[in-house]
Amino acid sequence: MVIKVAVVTDSTAYLPPGLAERHHLTVIPLQLSIGGGMHEEGVDITAADTAQALREWHPVTTSRPSPERFAHAYKAAAGAGATGIVSVHLSGAMSGTAEAARLAAESAPVPVEVVDTGTIGMGLGFAALSAAAAALRGAGIGEAAQAAIRRAEISCSLFYVDTLEHLRRGGRIGAASALLGSALMVKPLLCIVAGRIVPLEKVRTASRAIARMEELAIETAAGLHVDVAVQHLAAPARAEALAARLRERIPHLMDLYVGEVGPVIGAHVGPGMLGVVVAPQLG
Repeated sequence: MVIKVAVVTDSTAYLPPGLAERHHLTVIPLQLSIGGGMHEEGVDITAADTAQALREWHPVTTSRPSPERFAHAYKAAAGAGATGIVSVHLSGAMSGTAEAARLAAESAPVPVEVVDTGTIGMGLGFAALSAAAAALRGAGIGEAAQAAIRRAEISCSLFYVDTLEHLRRGGRIGAASALLGSALMVKPLLCIVAGRIVPLEKVRTASRAIARMEELAIETAAGLHVDVAVQHLAAPARAEALAARLRERIPHLMDLYVGEVGPVIGAHVGPGMLGVVVAPQLG
């Protein structure tokens, strides 16, 4: 099957197993360094490896893919028959990945539209899937890119972390730094706004934070046909329990995915993270 518009995304979408292949998505891995050793997300390191390194306070850093990695993917897509490419990536405020994609696009053999979704995790994943679905229907490069942009704009990403320390160490804490002074006294509930992590509410206990996140997800989904993703790091029981409650309480829930984030997000949020992405379906 020759698809005229190819869709590329990156590993921080954390798409469930088999979904990228089913939608003909190419996934470019970000890189992770633990104790000086370099690894590729989804290739030679797991979320469990990262969680263990974080518990032991080993130095963990992340880095974007090289422009050459994108150039190779774009060339391969063109060689397979694509006449255009939509490259859908995590927030440029969090990573230089979209910028690396733009550099590669300048010399690509076919036109490339790079989309900075302003989000990460399945917020990115749902956007990439919308672009891929449009491409499979025969949409042009502009229409497929707009599908990704629109899906990212209307989606909501909420998450809870056991501690802000990992976000602080990774420099990704943004406006949530206002919580640092009382970090030992609160369990922060966070969200992504305009590509950045911002504080949503301060809650005293983990159970209350998760309950509040559940209520906000239900409010966001009210009256809409939505896809939902529950994502976690080293907290499968929490994730499955939350997913079960959302399945019961959201009337127009379409697809529900439960999965663990990979090493790159894991390095910044730490073990115990629990997140919900509510993505209204495009009309």
